[in-house]
Amino acid sequence: MPQNASRRLLVARLGAAHGVRGEIRVNAFGDDPQALIGYGALATADGRSFRIRSLKTVGGKLVGRLDGVADRTGAEALTGVDLYVDRDRLPPPEDDDTFYQADLIGLAVETTDGTPLGTVVALPDYGAGELLEIAPPRGPTLLLPFTRAAVPVVDIAGGRVVVDPPAGLFDDEKRPAGAGADDEPDHEPGGDPAGEGDAAPSARS
Repeated sequence: MPQNASRRLLVARLGAAHGVRGEIRVNAFGDDPQALIGYGALATADGRSFRIRSLKTVGGKLVGRLDGVADRTGAEALTGVDLYVDRDRLPPPEDDDTFYQADLIGLAVETTDGTPLGTVVALPDYGAGELLEIAPPRGPTLLLPFTRAAVPVVDIAGGRVVVDPPAGLFDDEKRPAGAGADDEPDHEPGGDPAGEGDAAPSARS
């Protein structure tokens, strides 16, 4: 079982109310928004739970109806609320090269010769493909393409990934200007530029 199986994962964020009958916009994380219906009751950060009864697309936006939300006032009260599901209620990834981001974040990172590099903190995608963001013990985070060549081993059960970075990628001269081995990170690691949640799948190319 994955080491993060007991974790709650962010699967959706509720948006603005839609109409007057309790419908609300839903920002679903993951490949299949309709899967939210099959997860059953979804938890909020403050301990409430809601079950998504139906989902439809209106004007390019996903709109849902939640059990117990019958009018616009009730829907408006939920704007901005995040919905979570237990990790062990998600289906297994579709193949050996697809992983839930939550299963990757927190894994130890080492090179092919066993040298420890740090910990996976995010899988950002700035438009050219997903990257593995690694936080070393000190200094700024490191970015590595999330490919089979650069990340040959993903061992979820063992709590580690093995990386084979291209020569020179992590040299000091490749770091941001002014950053040295003893500098603190110059940005918050684990950013989510793609706007995805913990349950978003990451495919190693």
